[in-house]
Amino acid sequence: MFLADDWKDYELIDTGGGEKLERWGSYILRRPDPQVIWPLQDEYRLWREADGHYHRSSSGGGHWEFRKQLPERWTISWGPLSFHIKPTGFKHTGLFPEQAANWRWMMDVISKANRPVKVLNLFAYTGGATVACAAAGAEVCHVDASKGVVQWAKENLHLSGLGDRPVRFITDDAFKFVQREIRRGKRYDAIIMDPPSYGRGPNGETWKLENDLFRFIETVSEVLSDKPLFLLINSYTTGFSPTVLKNMLTLTIGRKHKGRITTGEIGLPVTRSGLVLPAGMLGRWEA
Repeated sequence: MFLADDWKDYELIDTGGGEKLERWGSYILRRPDPQVIWPLQDEYRLWREADGHYHRSSSGGGHWEFRKQLPERWTISWGPLSFHIKPTGFKHTGLFPEQAANWRWMMDVISKANRPVKVLNLFAYTGGATVACAAAGAEVCHVDASKGVVQWAKENLHLSGLGDRPVRFITDDAFKFVQREIRRGKRYDAIIMDPPSYGRGPNGETWKLENDLFRFIETVSEVLSDKPLFLLINSYTTGFSPTVLKNMLTLTIGRKHKGRITTGEIGLPVTRSGLVLPAGMLGRWEA
């Protein structure tokens, strides 16, 4: 398992009863998590007095309950990177802290390449990986279909003092963008993707991970340069095995380029219990 265990501004304090208790900078948040299927051992003071508690509705969705007025957003840092945090209506905060396990790896691979590196970040959300790659010296193309999160990613880049780095922000459907890049003859040395389990496009197109991921990896492989550096896939789809991801990478990029394929779970250490909370999985092809 790949652990994101080098945070100072974030902490997974405890888990239980379908929820997790987290510290985001100075604020404590209590949120549901589908992986937490063990009971809460002790609902001590921090659980009861969390600054924000997201209650899931039985009919879908949910709402935040705040014990005190929090700022509209605040900032946390990981190493040299900084991010805006904001509780959203979908329980998220705008950052997945477990991804620090990937940020460190990408920054290391890019820094050791000792050459210009072009990165394509697909389904790029608020830009954690984009900021990390830019900090390591890469030129980045950031693609997400949501205009709001693309703007959030721009703000995170500036917040990290990297506003002058060569980063291109694109609001578009990832698959259509990649198809256009193929026709334009554009190539990238590294590709990052965090595809959703299910999605619907602006014209009614549907995306289902188990049906479409293999074809998408094949298509994305066509925009890799002649000397690619890495391809990284993140997945939060429950029931999807790391071995399945390894097989897909082996049958696609593994047939075109020599390299090493690594897959596994990503996790967050739980301070109070010493447990590890699984938080998705990754698949890496590295030259």
